[in-house]
Amino acid sequence: MGNTSEIYKITFLNKSKVYEVFAKQVYQSDLYGFIEVEDFVFDERSQVVVDPTEEKLKAEFSGVKRSFIPIQAVIRIDEVEKTGVSKISSGDNVSAFPVSIVGGKTDKKDS
Repeated sequence: MGNTSEIYKITFLNKSKVYEVFAKQVYQSDLYGFIEVEDFVFDERSQVVVDPTEEKLKAEFSGVKRSFIPIQAVIRIDEVEKTGVSKISSGDNVSAFPVSIVGGKTDKKDS
């Protein structure tokens, strides 16, 4: 991540909704099973029409320095050339990938 102009689009599940946000930094966390997202970027174009979904996301992530997102909630991460509109959409057709963090039992047979 040497180039500071990199922008990432992160799509993930949160409370049965699909969130699509843009950030300058995304990396694997030291917390097992999470990715870290920093420096959220919101579309700052001056428009007459205000998108209520993006305003809701701005309010939700205002004051957030770093966000930890569970890996199993991540749908995809894309490196993009420029930011777009952050949004929340219905997650009706998407479900989280089932992951078991706890290791399974192994059968030990006495020979």
